[in-house]
Amino acid sequence: METIVAQRMETIPLLTPYKMGKFDLPHRIAMAPMTRCRSYGNVPQPHAVLYYSQRATNGGLLITEATGVSDTAQGYPETPGVWTKEQVEAWRPIVDAVHAKGAVLFCQLWHGGRVSHNGYQPNGQDPISSSDKQIPMEALPEGNEVYSRPRRLSTEEIPEIVDWFRAAARNAIEAGFDGVEIHGANGYLVEQFLKDSCNDRIDEYGGSIANRCRFASEVVEAVADEIGADRVGIRLSPFLDFMDCWDSEPEALALHVVEELNKHGILYCHMLEPRMEMVEGKLKIPHKLLPMRKAFKGTFIVAGGYDREEGNKVVDEDYADLVAYARHFLANPDLPKRFELDAALNKYDRNTFYTQDPVVGYTDYPSLEDSS
Repeated sequence: METIVAQRMETIPLLTPYKMGKFDLPHRIAMAPMTRCRSYGNVPQPHAVLYYSQRATNGGLLITEATGVSDTAQGYPETPGVWTKEQVEAWRPIVDAVHAKGAVLFCQLWHGGRVSHNGYQPNGQDPISSSDKQIPMEALPEGNEVYSRPRRLSTEEIPEIVDWFRAAARNAIEAGFDGVEIHGANGYLVEQFLKDSCNDRIDEYGGSIANRCRFASEVVEAVADEIGADRVGIRLSPFLDFMDCWDSEPEALALHVVEELNKHGILYCHMLEPRMEMVEGKLKIPHKLLPMRKAFKGTFIVAGGYDREEGNKVVDEDYADLVAYARHFLANPDLPKRFELDAALNKYDRNTFYTQDPVVGYTDYPSLEDSS
């Protein structure tokens, strides 16, 4: 019976091997980056060793939660950073624990930009952004705190911001990470330059799509030059409207960004689907990323509402190389095994996504082995 089950499971597209650059991945299931708000004082904590190692599989790809590149990057409570020696040293045992299980770990480099307020900023200064546009109250997620009016970065300041990403990438490699993912999605700083709802600049970083992509391209180039393009990925959400950050021509913007990424030869592009649509009374993934998938020359990762069935479908149809899962991976530390066996999934609890508890909603979700 076990042999029959194994043969059947080998045919599941999500469980087929994939070579991502120099990384030999045994399956196509990646753990998406997820903010967890449990890094006290912006320093990764020992409980993260268990959290990440619980979700590690031999050869599987994990991407960390958003990790700040400077003391101005924070937008949520107790998020980690990688700009100080203390933070680098705190990441080491986490990375070592993941590597001990044979997994691949990338650090997501992040700057919140205007998704912040004075209380998170050094000396209570204003957050920085591509413009001085404040996120309006009506655009904030329910229960979210109000963010301060940002300060528009001058043209002369931008190279320093790019260098923050460069230095953070170098620090991540020093901490032992296999690579980094630049956070260019979800309404944060890089996307605040990309999208025309937020970027109203009239210098070389604003106006045309090419100009609005300049900052992202410079960040990618700096990071790739520092640690090697074969260690660099980026996350993008061209169709998303989050924190009042949207674009009037999302597909044109996305295709231009992908063309820029190809120039730098980076390892992967991780792109979010548009919001799910209601079709015949059921939520359906729009699957609008095909033009970008065809244009990008590296590994293409998709995310956004996927389950086992949809993940198998898009891999089988060559719509994506890998599928990144967030909430399902949060609640199911052994998600690849559950997909392999088509086992029931633990239900996630939204109420504990962003609490600061080191156990509840963090490392207490049971595996199949625990349940049995």
